Amino acid sequence: MKKTILITGATDGIGKVTAKMLGELGHHVILHGRSLDKVESLKKTFLDEGLEADAFAADLSDFNQVKEMGQDILSKYKYLDVLINNAGVFVTDKLLIKHGLDVRFAVNTVAPYLLTKLLLPVMDKNSRVINLSSAAQASVDLEAVSKRVAMSDNEAYAQSKLALTMWTYQMADEESPIMIALNPKSFLGSKMVHKAYGTKGYDLSIGGKVLCKASLSDEFSDANGKYYDNDIEMFSSPHPQTFDLEVRDTLTKTLNNLISDFI
Repeated sequence: MKKTILITGATDGIGKVTAKMLGELGHHVILHGRSLDKVESLKKTFLDEGLEADAFAADLSDFNQVKEMGQDILSKYKYLDVLINNAGVFVTDKLLIKHGLDVRFAVNTVAPYLLTKLLLPVMDKNSRVINLSSAAQASVDLEAVSKRVAMSDNEAYAQSKLALTMWTYQMADEESPIMIALNPKSFLGSKMVHKAYGTKGYDLSIGGKVLCKASLSDEFSDANGKYYDNDIEMFSSPHPQTFDLEVRDTLTKTLNNLISDFI
């Protein structure tokens, strides 16, 4: 059965590979990119190849743009089978954004939370939200979620990814789509990994295949509130802080405050 699947960060890296795989499987892929020209060009490539695609652009560090994209999608689509929150930032020259946050927390944690909340009206208990986590997870400094706190690139990235995993678990406890946190595999050969570590990395198709499986297979139909670690190719436990309900509740309240003007 053909599914409608939105993937953020679809113009590069794992996102682009996954989008192509899903399109070739016959699904309708909604492509997101930061650059309108780039995402429209990718859409044209898909259509020229006989694949079904649509395109939306938004800078995920700008929550006004996230809101606008969410509203545009709601106005066009009645149902969304899968949302893949793939877009992420690691090393960047733009550390602080106008909302007062470190860009890693803005893009990796808050923007996907906002987008997911905005799109809940076109998802149901059978829809899936797949949040790209990471093997790099570190205890979250809750102050850093809502304001700039000095830390290294590695610290900011690891904390932002754990925060993403934590709200995945929190939302899974509510009436919501199937919420899945997933590490697609460490050191896949994306531009982000090359820039951060100077390494070519593993074949991006490894990440694409596991994201397709998470989106479509029965294996993930009961994966609500679970973490899949593709480094070991099985469901596993994320960082222990994920299960600290008090911290998780505080994080959720912080996120709700951050997005309150955009819902």
